[in-house]
Amino acid sequence: MAYNLVDLLWIGRLGSEAVAAVGSVGMLMWMMNSVAIISKVSAEITIGQSIGARRLDKASIYASHTTTIAIILGLFFGILFFLFPKPYISFYQLETNIALDAVSYLRMIALGIPFVFLVLNFSGIYIGSGRSDIPFYFNAVGLIMNIGLDPLLIFGIGPFPEMGIKGAALATIVSQGIVMSLFLYHMKKNNGMLGKFSLLVKLRWQYTANILKLGFPVAAMNIYFAFINMNLARIASIYGGHLGIMSQTTGGQIEGITWNSSSGFSTALGSFTAQNYAANKIKRALSAYRVTLILMGILGSVTSFLFIMFGDNIFSLFVSEKEAYEAGGAYLFILGISQLFMMLEITTQGMFNGFGRTSPPAIISITFNTIRIPLAIFLGSKIGVTGVWWAITITSMFKGTLLFIWYLILKRRLSKTALVSS
Repeated sequence: MAYNLVDLLWIGRLGSEAVAAVGSVGMLMWMMNSVAIISKVSAEITIGQSIGARRLDKASIYASHTTTIAIILGLFFGILFFLFPKPYISFYQLETNIALDAVSYLRMIALGIPFVFLVLNFSGIYIGSGRSDIPFYFNAVGLIMNIGLDPLLIFGIGPFPEMGIKGAALATIVSQGIVMSLFLYHMKKNNGMLGKFSLLVKLRWQYTANILKLGFPVAAMNIYFAFINMNLARIASIYGGHLGIMSQTTGGQIEGITWNSSSGFSTALGSFTAQNYAANKIKRALSAYRVTLILMGILGSVTSFLFIMFGDNIFSLFVSEKEAYEAGGAYLFILGISQLFMMLEITTQGMFNGFGRTSPPAIISITFNTIRIPLAIFLGSKIGVTGVWWAITITSMFKGTLLFIWYLILKRRLSKTALVSS
């Protein structure tokens, strides 16, 4: 998502129509990241629990299996969207010139989808091993590369050709490829990560089934969330034209800064909880949850303030047209109201994942994300495109509140079974 956000910063100089084209593809990349979560989350949980139980042999086997699954899925979706980009783009019913740009961008970005799957998988392996710093550093390198390459390839600075939105796609592919290469080098040097586990193995059902059991509920939740947002973007285009879809897709990328920050803390919390849960140190995990919740509360408060007070200014960094950044500012204002609840949901999800109970967050998320569609249609018909934004905010508030209540119930049950002292 960070790569797409950087792309939008530069593409905004080409106009709001170009931003709408790239934003529509950004929704698909969100879905691809969600599918990749199958291997990432499974790696975090299985490797974390294996290390906590002092079974490094099992941790290595799980790392090989999640990597193999990531390779298979990445190649499948990369080939699919390279060969058949038009059916997806036609879903948004964009104007012809915008649709052609979107198809061109998608066909290029599809070449890098396997990199996306592998980078997320390797991140999960390192996080599960308690080395969350390594993915941060490597992804930071990739992001810096993307920031540097974008203007060169989009506008044709110096010896580089002017490629427009295709240049943004190429910059992303190169940057992701570099991140993947850094992971591979680090895993294979010296003693290697988890005994230099094999990257491609014949899948064994015992491990594959457990990976799917743990990863699928979380992935399904995120895939469905991306699917719902794709539909919300289409509804936004009905009530707001290309400015509606631009506001929803670009605004979602801006909000993704806080969403991904929360997810990063949630992921680290899940890994920490998994290791301590396997070692029967539940109180330590609960203490980490409280600290993480406080940190996310501070971040959420700051984000809400910025979105509510300076939404127009923030959006003007991406598009210079007044009508466009005012429309985007309205999106950020309404979404700013629910930022604390969003962070409460994501943080608590990490706690559930660490306990190996991935279903409760999926149930709540899928239920209320589904409600967003009819609610957006109803409110949109009454008050216009801002009704779509209110549908997102209202359901987000419900999700955060109910998942936290479910967590309190789980905590009480653990206490009664003597896993947690009263």
